[in-house]
Amino acid sequence: MAIKLLALDLDDTLLDKSSTVSPRCREAIKKAVEKGVTVTVATGRMYCSALPFARQLEIDVPIITYNGALIKSAFSGETLFQQTLDPVVASEVLNLFREQGWYIQVYVGDQLYVDEINDKARIYENLAKVKAIPVGQELYSMSDGVLKMLAMADKDEMAVIGKVVQQAFEGRVFAPISRPTYLEIVHPSINKGISLDFLANKLGITRNEVMAIGDSNNDLDMIQYAGLGVAMGNALPNVKAAADAVTLGNDEDGVAEAIYKYILNV
Repeated sequence: MAIKLLALDLDDTLLDKSSTVSPRCREAIKKAVEKGVTVTVATGRMYCSALPFARQLEIDVPIITYNGALIKSAFSGETLFQQTLDPVVASEVLNLFREQGWYIQVYVGDQLYVDEINDKARIYENLAKVKAIPVGQELYSMSDGVLKMLAMADKDEMAVIGKVVQQAFEGRVFAPISRPTYLEIVHPSINKGISLDFLANKLGITRNEVMAIGDSNNDLDMIQYAGLGVAMGNALPNVKAAADAVTLGNDEDGVAEAIYKYILNV
């Protein structure tokens, strides 16, 4: 069956190591759109951080952001779906991080809030091209309207943090380790697969007509959902194992390679 909807993760998938979309990937996406394929972005990033890429690619469709907690049109700004964390759960998570002295940042109203501007906050600002808002200890009382929380730590500490959060809040949050140093915390009913299903139904597209490309744990659900799930060459081993196909790495135009092979058939 022909592909009608293509969902692309951003970091370490569509974006190369310099966080840009290569000319070959842009050209492949343009050709897919010309063929009638709806191309969207499915990312853990904020809407405001993902939006420049959607506009650069001229994809006037709803984009999936915050791992699916917010689905919003790239051009009109219309919100199709939004799901925030339960305030009680958000408060408990924040208390845990404050007690343990772990770093966490909070997203409310498509704004990024931090305790203070430190090295971790600066690293994220540079990556996402957004400005963090320091609010001091007030951060730990920001439990209403939270789209996502992001914990950051070195790889070894993150393995511990991830295990603690996933066990302590089992069934009350969805908390995948996306990058080795990132733990993304959203509502338990949220993931990219559920969001992709929502969007496909909205567009009248069946699951078998969907192709999804990603590399990490927060891409796993959409890769398993899609009729054709494609893992990047640089994807985690468990993501590759769950995929229907594996393409080249993000620095080798893996997205373009997959589009040419499975959508353009060249």
